[in-house]
Amino acid sequence: MGASLQNSKFVDKFTEFAAKLGSQIHLSSLRDAFATIMPLYILAGVAVLFNNTIFQWFLSGPSLASAQYWGNLLVNATLNISSLLIATVIGYCLSRNRGYDNPIAASLVSLATLIIMMPGSITVVPDGAADGVVVSGVLSFNNIGTQAMFAGIIIGLAATELFIYISNIKKLQINMGDSIPPAVGKSFSVLIPFIIVMALFAVISAVLYNVFHTDLISIITVMIQEPLRGVTTGLFGCVLIYSLGNLLWLFGIHQTVLNGSLLEPLLMVNMTQCMAAYAAGEPIPDIINAAFVPTFGMMGGSGSTIALIIATLLFGRNKATKTICKLSVAPGCFNINEPIIFGYSIVYNITMIIPFVLLPAIGIIIGYAATALNFINECVVYIPWTTPPLLSGYLATSGDFRAVIVQIVIIAVGVLLYLPFVKINDKLMDQVSAQENE
Repeated sequence: MGASLQNSKFVDKFTEFAAKLGSQIHLSSLRDAFATIMPLYILAGVAVLFNNTIFQWFLSGPSLASAQYWGNLLVNATLNISSLLIATVIGYCLSRNRGYDNPIAASLVSLATLIIMMPGSITVVPDGAADGVVVSGVLSFNNIGTQAMFAGIIIGLAATELFIYISNIKKLQINMGDSIPPAVGKSFSVLIPFIIVMALFAVISAVLYNVFHTDLISIITVMIQEPLRGVTTGLFGCVLIYSLGNLLWLFGIHQTVLNGSLLEPLLMVNMTQCMAAYAAGEPIPDIINAAFVPTFGMMGGSGSTIALIIATLLFGRNKATKTICKLSVAPGCFNINEPIIFGYSIVYNITMIIPFVLLPAIGIIIGYAATALNFINECVVYIPWTTPPLLSGYLATSGDFRAVIVQIVIIAVGVLLYLPFVKINDKLMDQVSAQENE
């Protein structure tokens, strides 16, 4: 009795912690921001796929280079300005979630502050030259693109929070009255906060440049982004966080509460860097990214329930669960599995949560091993999470059919893993039905 009470308290506290984490305003604003710019990254994935795969099927030489110019333009407008995009949208989303009445102003401050924190001069190597030269008055894709994405997140959050705080100080607001257009009135109302925030960050940037000969972008990238990515998007960290997120379904909490807060932003940083490297013909820096995890760890949705559907339809005996699986085939093909989660059900079902948590972890490990051993190409194309299994493997790896074979192996392993639990669940449902009849 005492152990049961302690377990209940643990579950309640864990659920409460997960819910608070998911609703934390900075993390929820970050999820909102990535959701907003996701279409741009999908477009970048399409451009990378066409440039490096489809165009090469039909074209070569100068005609290939001419066609690829189209894709390069799209990559420049998406991946190569990633830090600018994320900083701007974070400013808007965070201020909106704070209930601030001028989110456009906050997004402008976030963008301008990020530019302020960039180095005033950079070293570039001209085409055909062996040595670099120092130039000023330019922005580098290294500082506004994928490599500085995490810096854009941190600076965007910090600048927006400071701007909102100062803007709410009544004495610093300029009131022009009701006789002028509202847009003009709002601009003057935030004039002094604009000046204070940007001037303060400019002082910080100047001190870093003149005294320490560095910049905040480099500091954040080297000291925060890279160590954090190394831990959370490594094989062990990814499997652990993703498994804990899937475990939340046991309590009826969506896995994005945890994964969307702790894992997906860093997976997206990896994804943008992988796409940019592939587009430039450079070595792929990361195996695990925002395309890799759903491709090998979310076939059919959370818990890779496409394997559960197959196992139930082939070997299940319970009429109710088989009916649910038949109805779930169509949405499951597009990785939508709420009918399975709530109808089968996974929620509060200790029996089914075991393979539900284990299979995605196994899939990620198998996919990682296959990639590390060079059996399949890296995932370098960002695809929508609703892309059907098998097709997702082919597209995410830019046309590597071997990735489809790996997905088939994972599904087969999943069917074997789910099978004994399907039979156990059938017996439990038979017992419940018999008790109800009595």
